[in-house]
Amino acid sequence: MFRIRTRLGLALGAVTVAALALSGCASSDPLTGGGGESSAPPASDTIVIGSQQYYSNEIIAEIYAQALEGAGFTVKRQFNIGQRDAYIPSLEDGSIQLFPEYTGNLLQFFDPDTTATTPDDVYAALKEALPDGLTVLDQSSATDQDSYNVTAAFAAEHNLTSIGDLAGIPGLVLGGGPELETRPYGPTGLKEKYGVDVTFSATADTTVDELVAGNIQLANVYSADPLIKTKDLVTLEDPEGLFLASNVVPVVSTSIADEIADVINPVSAALTPEGLVALNVESTVDERSSKDIAADWLKANGLG
Repeated sequence: MFRIRTRLGLALGAVTVAALALSGCASSDPLTGGGGESSAPPASDTIVIGSQQYYSNEIIAEIYAQALEGAGFTVKRQFNIGQRDAYIPSLEDGSIQLFPEYTGNLLQFFDPDTTATTPDDVYAALKEALPDGLTVLDQSSATDQDSYNVTAAFAAEHNLTSIGDLAGIPGLVLGGGPELETRPYGPTGLKEKYGVDVTFSATADTTVDELVAGNIQLANVYSADPLIKTKDLVTLEDPEGLFLASNVVPVVSTSIADEIADVINPVSAALTPEGLVALNVESTVDERSSKDIAADWLKANGLG
């Protein structure tokens, strides 16, 4: 359905569309959700791929896009959309058909009370929680999930290896995006799971800088962020499962899932935790474009 048509097919399609236009039967743009029922061919056979306004997510979306193009599909990129409240409606109405996501955080979006924590349990629960019309393809071993980090100096001073080791340390300030304050794994979760008391500071994009400067003592940083290594941070272990496992996973419209699975599932299989960090380094440190990063990654993994 979504394969690029032959030159002859395109020519015949153009004649058909022209004839339909003359008879008043023009088809609608699927991205606007309009249109009535007719025997006319669809206005577009393009797969629309979205991404968050986050460099790492955009790289993965670009990998999906180039892999599909290499397999003969036509794609349209709709990147840098924002957070889930902004793009989930477009996935649900089918105006975006493929999106790189993260299993744990997406599960909590649809099921805030979930008790799943392990990768397999979260993945299974996510399949059940997704609304009609959406499904997921194979999850990757790569993760980019919330994690709590301290500076190496602070970890050494207090002999810290896990989140629970923070209990009893006075004056702890937790920094992160403003939404963290009310998330299940924020201040309330720290207290309930580990007995750790913190005050909260909405640091957003400056979180790591504030941590290094000593203005906060605990920072919520995505696990694949290169700054964890370059700024000598220590990621605290989470034995009680405060954070849900959040593996990279393609969310896709059920109408095209079977057709693109053979292209996208090998991408997920090849994407590793270390590999994702390396991709992020290419973006943030080497300042390479998502397009070039994706092309080289696909070639290096025998997928392009």
